[in-house]
Amino acid sequence: MKHQTDTPVRIDKWLWAARFFKTRSLATKAIELGRVLQNEQRVKPAHMVKLNDVLEIHHGEQVSTVIVKGLSEVRGPAPVAQQLYEETAASQQKRQQRAENRRLFVEPSVHISSRPTKKQRRALDHLNFD
Repeated sequence: MKHQTDTPVRIDKWLWAARFFKTRSLATKAIELGRVLQNEQRVKPAHMVKLNDVLEIHHGEQVSTVIVKGLSEVRGPAPVAQQLYEETAASQQKRQQRAENRRLFVEPSVHISSRPTKKQRRALDHLNFD
């Protein structure tokens, strides 16, 4: 891989290079807010990532647990970035389960076409008070 290194890399640079965040500043902000854990510990943005470190990344509703397989300070194409880490089997299973739950979830308001009319509201009020 191009630009891969054997020396430890800052965690904010690695997260950006591995394409978990669009910008380094977003990665830094997530680390500062405690949304990225390295080996189950909160770290600072300048903390170094080494091979085989376990990172837990909370990005919105998505939670990924990955093992660092490569180090890079340079952001490259997505296929190259995906070679920098390996997602754990448990993390993949949880992500697929959440996707399935989202697919099966029906928004309660989908059956309501509009606000009730005055006549419908009176009928509802009548039902509530009898």
